[in-house]
Amino acid sequence: MRKIIHIDMDAFFAQVEQRDQPSLRGLPVVVGGSPEGRGVVAAASYEARAYGVYSAMAMARALRLCPHLVVVPPRFERYREVSRQLRAIFARYTDLIEPLSLDEAYLDVSSNHINEPSATRIAERIRADVAQELNLTCSAGVAPCKFIAKIASDMNKPNGCCVIPPQRVVETLAPMSVRRIPGIGPATEERLLRHGVTTIVQLREAPDAVLSAVFGRSAALMRQRSWGEDESPVIPHRPRKSVGIEDTFAEDIGDLDGIHQQLMRLAEGLEQRRAAIAARGRCLTLKLRFADFSTITRSQTCAQPLCGAEPIAALAKTLLEKTEAGQRPLRLLGLSLSQLQSPVNLEAPVDKEAPAQLTLPFAEW
Repeated sequence: MRKIIHIDMDAFFAQVEQRDQPSLRGLPVVVGGSPEGRGVVAAASYEARAYGVYSAMAMARALRLCPHLVVVPPRFERYREVSRQLRAIFARYTDLIEPLSLDEAYLDVSSNHINEPSATRIAERIRADVAQELNLTCSAGVAPCKFIAKIASDMNKPNGCCVIPPQRVVETLAPMSVRRIPGIGPATEERLLRHGVTTIVQLREAPDAVLSAVFGRSAALMRQRSWGEDESPVIPHRPRKSVGIEDTFAEDIGDLDGIHQQLMRLAEGLEQRRAAIAARGRCLTLKLRFADFSTITRSQTCAQPLCGAEPIAALAKTLLEKTEAGQRPLRLLGLSLSQLQSPVNLEAPVDKEAPAQLTLPFAEW
């Protein structure tokens, strides 16, 4: 049985700004672009979230929800610097570190540098190190596999730790929405809903025919995940292949002007995410999902890597012209960059040959 920790920084970009600028502490702060330039929210402090402000929201809307919102321009080099400091803390405890972004990572501590049998105590030591050395807070989830550890880290946010030991996995997952399982997005959730399946326990009990109809060849995998069974390893140095952003609209959009506005907002958001990982991509993919749930993509590979919201938006509009957008109601819109070049190395240095992940039973969690 493995012991996995998922560490997730609390409102990372906004928290760094509040730390570096004490006058911002306690105020509703967002990091992002200017509302005059169709900027989007890259991160929102918990004070801002209390007003309904969240990441990827149009900045103009965020200011309508919270007129006294403090808008801070992003400093991605600063966030990368703090992220490197965070990785160095992780590396004191294990070499098996899988970064998911600047502000979150999986750690396999089944075997660790301090010979501590309790993953819970390691998680609390990491949180204490982050608080003392970086003056920041993070949340931690401890579980026997990756996706459950990620669920756990979200259960006591912000600045909390949640442990789901093996004997509690089945009962903890049972009442949760099927969306908590990796691989189940809005469209799959809708298909499951048609079969009366909304919770993980209902997914476990669903007939094989239903799972086959919804998931195809992945039916057995999804059944296993509903029981909390997932052997996905923690993979250090996982190369990032793409960066993307998408949004499902509260109401379908039919007019082309409205779609162009949303496209510009997504381009701003994609540019922020691209800048955060210090990478450029040569291939832009546009994703559309229509009201009838049919989904299409259009892609173009450029001779030179894309950089900047305006070039991304311009190419996205060109791709949009090759679709039926404006003629059919649109439910979802997404943009992604792939064929990434020169990504920043987010991980702390480790040996080229990472140690094998243990599957030994432990009595202590």
